[in-house]
Amino acid sequence: MAAMTVETIRRIHEARPFRPFNLFIADRRRLYVPHPECLWVLCNVGRTIFIEAEPDAPEFVDLLLVASIKLDALRGGNGRGRR
Repeated sequence: MAAMTVETIRRIHEARPFRPFNLFIADRRRLYVPHPECLWVLCNVGRTIFIEAEPDAPEFVDLLLVASIKLDALRGGNGRGRR
């Protein structure tokens, strides 16, 4: 398995429109990032991100521990499928 890179995280985090996503960590936890303001890439550290998806539960995560990322499905318009 290849290590997650800062560039990959930045590309997903800075995409417009923003799509919420899940980070799957090597210890089998899932960290949900519902809004771009819930994640910061720490420039001075190089491979660490800060996630505050839940109030009073901030986490520093080493990108070497991120196993995968899954974007939420796109939802358009009124929630109904195209016809």
